[in-house]
Amino acid sequence: MSIIANTVNYLDGDTLLEGYFAYDDAITGQRPLVIIHHAWAGRDEFAMQKARQIAGLGYLGFAADMYGQGLTGSGPEENAKLMQPFIQDRAKLQQRQQAALAAAKLLPWADSNRAAAIGFCFGGLCALDFARSGADLRGVVAFHGLFTPPANIPHPKIKAKVLVLHGHADPMATPEQLLALQTELTQAGADWQTHVYGHTLHAFTNPAANDRNFGTVYQADADRRSWQAMANFLSEIFNSP
Repeated sequence: MSIIANTVNYLDGDTLLEGYFAYDDAITGQRPLVIIHHAWAGRDEFAMQKARQIAGLGYLGFAADMYGQGLTGSGPEENAKLMQPFIQDRAKLQQRQQAALAAAKLLPWADSNRAAAIGFCFGGLCALDFARSGADLRGVVAFHGLFTPPANIPHPKIKAKVLVLHGHADPMATPEQLLALQTELTQAGADWQTHVYGHTLHAFTNPAANDRNFGTVYQADADRRSWQAMANFLSEIFNSP
């Protein structure tokens, strides 16, 4: 295994974005593409590490840049300011996702007919919106995501398969909100599944999460189990006809 990684610039209108891609140079030819959506801090080292881990599974990992020029926040207050425009304008969020997908498909290692998206926290909401928008994806995976549906797509028709990996004690996505999401996915005709981890809060995949009062705590078992669930899901969707 020889993981190669680099950055690539792309555009959403006049906004310059900086994606980060990774692939295993020991594999020849094109391979399935996985878009990675970052949490509210921006396209940081955590998102880039996930791209490299995705490459280790035999795929092309592409960590998208939602904020522009690889910008990252310095803490909760700045992170919230960066994220909020996309929470308030979901059409803007969805347009930026399409820009990332188009750019990633141009990479020579990408099999553009086999693409998926994953995301963490805010990125989990992005992954779900990608499915809601009807994007050309085989599947999406939301890790401890936010579930609020977008007002601009009141009746989505979802083609991508959906995997939701969720902490039962997550204060940012309650059991009631999870039930509402499941109902939405059913009405949208999606092939969906949810894995719920008991005694698990928000941000359970991030070893730096340790603020119980804020509701963000790393949980090693849920981290390991959710990554394995994602790996199984990607293998299924990429190897099916």
